[in-house]
Amino acid sequence: MMRRFLIKLSVIASLVCAGLVACGDDGSSSASGGGESNTAIEESSSSEASEIVSVEAVVTDTFEVFAFGTLKIDISADSLLSKFDYGDFVTVMVPGYDTVDVPVVENISDVFAGEFLLRASSGLDYVTVDIHYGQAGEFFGIERGAEFPIDVIVRMKEKGGYLNHLKLLESFAMSFSVSAYPDLSAEEYANFRMVSTTGVRNGVLYRSSSPIDPSIGRNRYADSLAELAGIETFVNLTDCREYAEAYDGYDESYYATKNALFLEITPAFVNSQFKEWFVFGLRYMIEHDGPYLVHCTYGMDRTGYTIAVIEALMGASAEEIREDYVTTHRNYFKVVGGKHVSLNQEESDVITEIIERLMRIAYEKEGVDISDFDNVDLAAATEKYLLALGMSKDEIEVLKWRLR
Repeated sequence: MMRRFLIKLSVIASLVCAGLVACGDDGSSSASGGGESNTAIEESSSSEASEIVSVEAVVTDTFEVFAFGTLKIDISADSLLSKFDYGDFVTVMVPGYDTVDVPVVENISDVFAGEFLLRASSGLDYVTVDIHYGQAGEFFGIERGAEFPIDVIVRMKEKGGYLNHLKLLESFAMSFSVSAYPDLSAEEYANFRMVSTTGVRNGVLYRSSSPIDPSIGRNRYADSLAELAGIETFVNLTDCREYAEAYDGYDESYYATKNALFLEITPAFVNSQFKEWFVFGLRYMIEHDGPYLVHCTYGMDRTGYTIAVIEALMGASAEEIREDYVTTHRNYFKVVGGKHVSLNQEESDVITEIIERLMRIAYEKEGVDISDFDNVDLAAATEKYLLALGMSKDEIEVLKWRLR
């Protein structure tokens, strides 16, 4: 116990020196260690820092980390919720590993695919750090053989910073029936469109919902539109070939007559499996002729991220990337009383924050800073990002040549 106590003090002292843990007017740390408890919660007594709250705990469950990628933290949800509220943005620091900003939520479904979360379900004797569809343990770099327990510090980042997002989710609904979308064109209903942002040649790159999966009622529209556009190469981010070819109507589809790559990847944009197959998909485009169509099931999460990265590489502005990303959500959401209605500006703004956050975290993990999203050179940053993922300079140039 004494050894554990000294280790904790050493970690906290290091964080204080680095300015990561709030201190009171007397210079004392707001995170505490020692005693018989693994958890300490303390609020700064400084009047200037009265909103700063830090929680210290430990990750102990190695099965959760390696089986599901979940960081199971030894603090009760109710204890955490005595200091943080649902909808707060917090910074999760794992000293010696990594740091990430996440919202405090009750359920994993309270965030979009690929997003981080701190899940605190009232009544449970633990909380978890997760990635929706991803592996948080891998992101933090916790590998087999790591020494447990591992210290974790949670600190307030922005009070209520995620509340608008949670309110938006409450109003989100979509329909699988075309009759619910009387004001949309066939292209909008299928979420099918040409990518026409800066640097991309007209008619060379498209995105859509799945042209083969009948589950959301849009496949026949998307397949017909792909034929009209003369698509030569499909990049399917969601299915394996065996599963895709089993869809009803696949053999009679236009899709089945053309080049198609089946990647079957989850929207875990910071994890190795996504990064590996993401690059594989870009290389497939390099090796095959366009026009290209990139899709997943809805054409929303995996497709949204993939297209945003390509747009950034080709020279699109931050505003162009935002607008294309939110267009998908306008095409699906929201359905009220059985009829589609437009998103308002506040709802659109919340959606655009998602793609910025996803790209910022994924790029930062590869050592590329795009925190100033509106002013950074996104094309140069994206080239660095792709190089970090393993693409060569020549491959990137050929991809750009294919799309110009």
